Amino acid sequence: MQLTSEQRARLGLELASKRQEHKDLDAAIHALTHSGQNDPMLVQRLKKKKLTLKDRIKEIEDILLPDIIA
Repeated sequence: MQLTSEQRARLGLELASKRQEHKDLDAAIHALTHSGQNDPMLVQRLKKKKLTLKDRIKEIEDILLPDIIA
């Protein structure tokens, strides 16, 4: 699939945003699990959202950096 420069830029911005959100969720999960107010249901929801973000990040990376079959 050939992307226009505008599409590549849009995906690049989305990738950066998703990576930051993933990092923020990781920090939030860490803070919750190491605080006295550990809410297992909230931690589970955040981990699920983090996994969803990871999947989207992988999709975008695969689009922007396709494997080259040698």
